[in-house]
Formats: sequence, C-alpha cells, structure tokens
Amino acid sequence: MPFTDKEVQSLLAVKGIGKTILQRLQQMGLDDIATLAVADLDDILEQGAQLTGSTCWKNSPQAKTTIATAIEWAKQRFQTA
Repeated sequence: MPFTDKEVQSLLAVKGIGKTILQRLQQMGLDDIATLAVADLDDILEQGAQLTGSTCWKNSPQAKTTIATAIEWAKQRFQTA
C-alpha cells in the first residue's frame, strides 16, 4: 500500500529527505514502508543513477546517507506496525 499522507509527512520531516527524494523512491516502486524497509541501499543508489542519468546518486556520500536514513525510517515504522 502506498505511503499514507501521514507517512509522507513523517518521511519529509526527516533531515535530508525532501520531495525529490520521495519522488525518486516512488518512481522506483519504493512507495510503502514494508518495501522500503527491506530495500538494498546499493540497489536504490544504482536505480537512482539510472533514473536521473547521473552518477551522483552512486558516488555521493550525501545521497548514500539520505537513502540509508530513509531505509532506517521505514525499518523503524515497519517494526512498530
């Protein structure tokens, strides 16, 4: 099930995660907590690079940290669900 409005607001409240990151995750099919919680960081970075046509997704420490944070956010919510 796609993120609820409440989940979207919660994710966007996390430092470093903005609308563009959320949009990219949704484009990759990572639009629900369960899927994002078990997603592989390197796979997401590779898909992000392919989506944008830019290697910065794979090479940027900031991108890696941001996506790792999003995955951790999902893991925390998935465990409490």
